[in-house]
Amino acid sequence: MKLDRTALDAHPLPSVVDGDKETKGRILVIAGSRAVPGAALLTATAAMRAGAGKLTIATVKSAAVPLGIAMPEAMVVGLSDMDLDADAIVAGPGMSNEVDCTRIAEKLLASDARIALDAALLHALRPPKANRSSLPVLLPHAGELASLLDCDEDEIERDPIGCGKRAAERYRSVVLVKGVTSHVVCPEGQVWTYDGGAPGLGVSGSGDVLAGIVGGLLARGAEPLDALLWAVWLHGEAGAALAKNVGPIGFLAREIADEIPGLLPR
Repeated sequence: MKLDRTALDAHPLPSVVDGDKETKGRILVIAGSRAVPGAALLTATAAMRAGAGKLTIATVKSAAVPLGIAMPEAMVVGLSDMDLDADAIVAGPGMSNEVDCTRIAEKLLASDARIALDAALLHALRPPKANRSSLPVLLPHAGELASLLDCDEDEIERDPIGCGKRAAERYRSVVLVKGVTSHVVCPEGQVWTYDGGAPGLGVSGSGDVLAGIVGGLLARGAEPLDALLWAVWLHGEAGAALAKNVGPIGFLAREIADEIPGLLPR
C-alpha cells in the first residue's frame, strides 16, 4: 500500500488536547555517547516538535550538563539514573556498543511504555519471550536489519519487504525498513511503502530525528503502527519542504524537526 496523506486518514493521530504537559505525554529519550552526544539532542528536539509534553533525556554522564544547557526543556540524567516511568521511550540513537545495550533492551521490553528502538539497541535485541501490551517499533537501516536477521546485507537489498516481514514476525514488532524507498511492515504482513522525501534526508542525524518523531507521537498516545506511519510521512515531507526552500541537498538534520509542527494535522 502506498503511504501518502490519504492512507494516513485511516490511521488518525490522537486529538490535540488542552492542558498541562502531562496531558501531552511523557517521553524518555535514551541516546548519545561521548563521541556522538548530539544524537540525544536531535532525537529529543524532534520528539517535542511532534507534540510530546514532558521530556527526560538519559545519556552518558559526560554529556548530561551540556545537553541540559542546549535543551532547557529537558530533565537530563545519566544512564545509571534513568527511570523507565514514561508513556513512551525512544532508545538507541548515537549510543555506543560499549554500553550494556542488551540489558537496556531487556528492561525496555519488560516496561509498560510504548517503545521505539534504533541503532545500537537493535544490534543487542533478542526475540521476545512474551507479548507486550503494545508492539515495539524497530527502525533499522539495512545493516541493522541484517543483524536482526543474522543474514548478509545483500539479502536485505535484494528483498527489503520480505526481510522486513521476517523481522516483524520474529520480534513481534512494527518495523521500518529504511531506504530511498522505505517500507513499514506489521507482524501480520501488511506493508506500506513511502517513496517521497528528498535526497538531502540522507545526512548524518536524519535517522535520529525520525526516531524522535516516532517517540513524540507515541508519547501523545498514538498506537505504534499509526505513530510509525505518520513519522515516516512527516519526516519525508519535512525533507521535501526543505528541498524546496533550501535546496535538494545541504540542509541539516537539525532543521528537519522545525518543519514538523506545520505538517501535523490540526
